[in-house]
Amino acid sequence: MNIVETGIPGLVIIEPRVFEDDRGYFFESYHQEKYREAGIERPFIQDNESRSVKGVVRGLHYQLGEAAQAKLVRVIQGSVYDVAVDLRKGSPTFGKSFGIELSENNKKQLYVPRGFAHGFSVLSETAIFTYKCDNLYNRDAESSIHPFDKTLGIDWMVKREEAIVSEKDQNAPAFENAQINFVYQSK
Repeated sequence: MNIVETGIPGLVIIEPRVFEDDRGYFFESYHQEKYREAGIERPFIQDNESRSVKGVVRGLHYQLGEAAQAKLVRVIQGSVYDVAVDLRKGSPTFGKSFGIELSENNKKQLYVPRGFAHGFSVLSETAIFTYKCDNLYNRDAESSIHPFDKTLGIDWMVKREEAIVSEKDQNAPAFENAQINFVYQSK
């Protein structure tokens, strides 16, 4: 696999080695030792999967405190524009976002460390999105930022008036009002 730096400390793209022939393809979607060698050392304890239709925008979500989650995300079917926002106070990239297209064709993955808000928009007719988490879901610790926050200015590759956004995400606070308790720790 190839590890690609994003310019935001800790946030990396994983490009797996894919073997293709007339029968189809094969690749290791996760290999603990190889990921550990690449610096992704968190043990994953929960897998999640969602199916969404074109125009859906999910996010920006995160969990606070001891319930914070690192995620390893990828797309099994379709295509999404995946976004992570650095929420670690003191980070040289605090408040910066990074976006990448993840698809069934490119098979890229994004490792989102703890201390980031995360979301995605669906670019294809449907998409199946899956992610590994290093911590369990905790409703009491969940938090979010409005996906169309003006300060962040994220281009979701979906027109805002055509975006399908949950009521919960529509009511999420702006970045400047969001509850954030992450602190950047350089290595």
